[in-house]
Amino acid sequence: MVFTLIELLVVIAIIGVLVGVLLPAVQQAREAARRTQCQSNLKQLGIAFHNYHDAHATFPPSYVADTSSPARDPVTFDGPPGFAWGALLLPQVDQSPLYQQFNFSRPCWDPSQAVAAQTTLPLFLCPSDVGRSGPFDVKDASGTTLARFARSSYVANAGQDEPWGYTTANYATIADGPMYRNSRMRPADVIDGLSNTVFLGEHSGILSNKTWVGVVPGAAVCANDPTLFPITQCDHAATLVNVHSGPAIDEIDPITGFAPIHPPNSPLSHVCQMYSGHSGGAFVLLGDGSARFISQFIHQPTWAALSSRSKGEVVGEF
Repeated sequence: MVFTLIELLVVIAIIGVLVGVLLPAVQQAREAARRTQCQSNLKQLGIAFHNYHDAHATFPPSYVADTSSPARDPVTFDGPPGFAWGALLLPQVDQSPLYQQFNFSRPCWDPSQAVAAQTTLPLFLCPSDVGRSGPFDVKDASGTTLARFARSSYVANAGQDEPWGYTTANYATIADGPMYRNSRMRPADVIDGLSNTVFLGEHSGILSNKTWVGVVPGAAVCANDPTLFPITQCDHAATLVNVHSGPAIDEIDPITGFAPIHPPNSPLSHVCQMYSGHSGGAFVLLGDGSARFISQFIHQPTWAALSSRSKGEVVGEF
């Protein structure tokens, strides 16, 4: 059988049309699989949170720091050892050998911790955070590298305000969320209810780098691409592991009295807010261990209510 040139061109055109039709469907299927895995990661972390509570009678803090140490940051009071919630959870996520590689009596940024601190763990990475899986350099405001840490796509919720914006050793007087520096939260302390309080959520490397390892005093967290996020500024070291929802006192406009709330994926998002690689919103882990998808169009006061732990807000179905 002999095909004419016209027939071949018609066949090629048909194949092209079919590829064009099928490709979006394939991409949607892949993203659906990535979303499922991302949600599964948070569910596993939720189980780990409760296993940690069973072992220590408290949920893990966002990070631990000796705020009286001579090596502390004079502005933020961050000090050694700096280990974050992810490092503290390692025994609960079947990573006891890695946990034992760390010396928790020394700073997390000590050179002796480098091999363990740069270990990539898939559980802490959302597959939709494409191309951002390897370690990154933790730098100060002048660009000097202070450490090199493994990444995390998940961050801890400090509440509505940002305690790292204050020069104080005690974040408990400011943070109204469940996870902040040196927090020791029990279920009874989450008066709004575990099912109505966000503990963890997504933050993509599209915006800024986060880690499960710890906080280095004096580090600066900046947008990876300032052209995509022109309104965000570099923030303090706590935002390597912590975010907040707003409103924050230091964000109040002196003229209008308005302070913004930043739901996931908001175009107003800063390096200290939740942001995901998914379209339409982000996954969060609630205190009861469930993982829910939060729309970026969520009623903003509802998002702020979900971020606080004991303000008595009635959230309902969201």
